[in-house]
Amino acid sequence: QVQLVEAGGGLVQAGGSLRLSCAASGRTFSNYAMGWFRQAPGKEREFVATINYSGGTTNYADSVKGRFTISRDNAKNTVYLQMNSLKPEDTAVYYCARAIYGSAADIPARYAYWGRGTQVTVSS
Repeated sequence: QVQLVEAGGGLVQAGGSLRLSCAASGRTFSNYAMGWFRQAPGKEREFVATINYSGGTTNYADSVKGRFTISRDNAKNTVYLQMNSLKPEDTAVYYCARAIYGSAADIPARYAYWGRGTQVTVSS
């Protein structure tokens, strides 16, 4: 069974940076696209970023484009989200997810496994 464990969340001031990591179990990590989603209190889960199986293709939500970077290290079974120029509206629980297939995907239905999330709080 695939397990995803996020780390790196915390408190940061507006304009600051934070790097999230997601460690995945399993021997076939490199076959699958990965994604980051976030959910603020009272809000729906929102797509943030995705990366295809090899790392050659990425896609971002308009709200984070130019500020966030998703990457992966298949040798370490780990995906990262580098977050720069953070804004208070970025405050949310951030979830790592593994897709069903290898293509980058921004649709939640394309993801089969989810981590428990890590809290990111950005103060003004």
